[in-house]
This record gives sequence, structure tokens and C-alpha cells, in this order.
Amino acid sequence: MSSRRKDQPTDRRARYSQNSIRDSLLSLMQHKPFRKITVTEICKLSDINRGTFYLHYFDMDDVLDDVIEKTIQGTTQVLDHVMCPGKNRCTYPFCRKVQESQKFRILFSDETASARLLDKLCELSKEDFITRLMKNSLLSYEQAEAVLYFQMNGCLAINKRMIENNCQDWQSIQDSIDRFIKAGIGSFLIHDQREELL
Repeated sequence: MSSRRKDQPTDRRARYSQNSIRDSLLSLMQHKPFRKITVTEICKLSDINRGTFYLHYFDMDDVLDDVIEKTIQGTTQVLDHVMCPGKNRCTYPFCRKVQESQKFRILFSDETASARLLDKLCELSKEDFITRLMKNSLLSYEQAEAVLYFQMNGCLAINKRMIENNCQDWQSIQDSIDRFIKAGIGSFLIHDQREELL
């Protein structure tokens, strides 16, 4: 997908406009599906004209991609989060970021946004996850890839359910899921190479 974002200057006014557009999209998604939101609505809520919108973004999909990229930024990958021995120094999983910020939660419940989010998370994790798992196990590429997609889809489903049920106990649920994933991944590891993955 083409994007104009990367070619634009990152001056204060441009950043302000982009932030306003992203925030407007998230705000509108609280009331209607992503696919029904228009550039006109974004411009009206952001108090900008269409020219300013198109100066920063190619289309609505480009805005959603930017929102997802900003949301994922600063979070750890699957294996680093789950297998990390020193949780305090290396763990900031994506689900915790969503848990701590109400405005990002809509990304899990909107059909288009959640599918795009899952694709992006898998895309970012895939190479490292599969390479490391294959290096430390006897799994084939297809098996390691299946483990990744199973884990990612499961985590997305759990997060959706916790949001729908207004769960107040995210941390204990996350800890339980992390233990489950760690035990599952650990069962594939070749014992004498376990330390390499950790």
C-alpha cells in the first residue's frame, strides 16, 4: 500500500496534524466501523481541510496502518516477552499497551482493524519467531509458522473477549496465558539448546 507519510517532514505542525487525524479515526471508530468512516468525517473532526489530509495520508487505509504502527511501537515480540527470564527489564507486550490505553481497545473489536492488526503483528514477529524456534527445535518451517499464527490468533481472541467483558484482571489472565505459551514453546525445544532461545 502506498503511503505519503514517509516522505513528509516531521515538523511540529505536521506531527500535530497527523496526531489529530489518528485520534479522530480512533474516536470515530468508537461509534461506527472503520469501513464506514470517510475522509470528510476525519477532516471535520480534526478541523482540517481535505488537502491537509492528503498531504499526510494516501487514504483511510493509510491512516489505519499508521495508527496500528504507532500502537505496536515500543512493544516486545512474542518470544522476547514470553521467554524472557528478567520480566522487568525486557517485557512490554502489545496487550498491556492496549490494556493501559482505552483509546486503542477499539482496534480489537473492529473487524477490519483487528484483521489488519493481526497481520501486522504476525508480519513483524514472523521471521524472528520462526528462525529462533526452528534453530532450537526440530520443527519445520510450516510447523513453526503454524505455532506463531495459532498463538497470535488466540491472543487476539482473548484480548477481544477481555475487552467485551470489561475484564478487571488483565494481569493475572496475561500471566496465565504467558505460562501456557511458554510451556507449549518449551515442549518443542531441544534440551541442550534451550538457553540459546532464552
